[in-house]
Amino acid sequence: MAKSHSVAVLIRDGVLPMELGLVHQLFGNARTPTTGEPLYDLRTCALTPGRIRTDADFPVYAEHGPEAVAAADTVIIPASHEQDESLRPGELPPALARTLESATGAGARIASICTGAFVLAAAGFLDGRRATTHWLSADLFARTFPAVTVDPDVLYVDEGAVLTSAGEAAGIDLCLHMIRRDQGAAVAADVARRTVVPPHREGGQAQYIRRPVAEPRLTSTGRAREWAQTRLSEPLTLAEMAARESMSIRTFSRRFREETGLTPMQWLTQRRVDRARELLEETDRTVDRIAAEAGFGTGASLRQHFQAGLGVSPGAYRMTFRGTRGAV
Repeated sequence: MAKSHSVAVLIRDGVLPMELGLVHQLFGNARTPTTGEPLYDLRTCALTPGRIRTDADFPVYAEHGPEAVAAADTVIIPASHEQDESLRPGELPPALARTLESATGAGARIASICTGAFVLAAAGFLDGRRATTHWLSADLFARTFPAVTVDPDVLYVDEGAVLTSAGEAAGIDLCLHMIRRDQGAAVAADVARRTVVPPHREGGQAQYIRRPVAEPRLTSTGRAREWAQTRLSEPLTLAEMAARESMSIRTFSRRFREETGLTPMQWLTQRRVDRARELLEETDRTVDRIAAEAGFGTGASLRQHFQAGLGVSPGAYRMTFRGTRGAV
């Protein structure tokens, strides 16, 4: 059996139990499709093993210390609201700085949930990179760490070896993304089904920022999205989608954005990119054929959208998700 991918969850006093639990729930549910063997070895770690306070009325126990962090393939840092926002560039507690440097020096991938991004920024890991954090902390984060490009609207940011996510529940999106990156779409989808969460959420955390409450409506754009999702290979138009809901284009576009955080065409492009990703991961079809099936028409159009949306070519994406697992 192949060696499982080791994940160290580094917690501190004030940790949010939900964030600790979701990492274990999601990575713990990732199994090989054939034998059901776990694909990840998870360990809860602290700078000093033992009892760790949470932001609830109960503590948790971390059995492992810095040595498990140094040996991990991936290190995940949940938030500690009582500590994170006081951090400044280069001012991490020495023991925490040493522990993180031991992990990154050994080539570990490192990720944060919510305001855990303050830890990565204080360590200098985010300098010159994009990052996100909870929208309530985004302005402070940007002022405190001017070397970081802050995107306050997204659910997570993947910068390769360093990843950040927004508020607590966005940690689910980030973990599923990492599982997908490591193991492919089928495993990530299975984890999502087991956990009863969507494998991919539409839009970003801007949808969850408080806005004036609209009057309840009986109408929605859900039927149009469902209809379009089954016809991605066809040249769909905004007028056709609006007609499915018996709305004007203007009304449909406004309500669509209210419900998804995206314009109809942005949403459609994302769904087509998702479909192309699945086909690249799971089939041997040519790029041109995948482009046609996903609704991009030509391989050149697919390459353009892949480069714009994911920063890689379809060929490089296929090598990343299939080549590492030996699938052909």
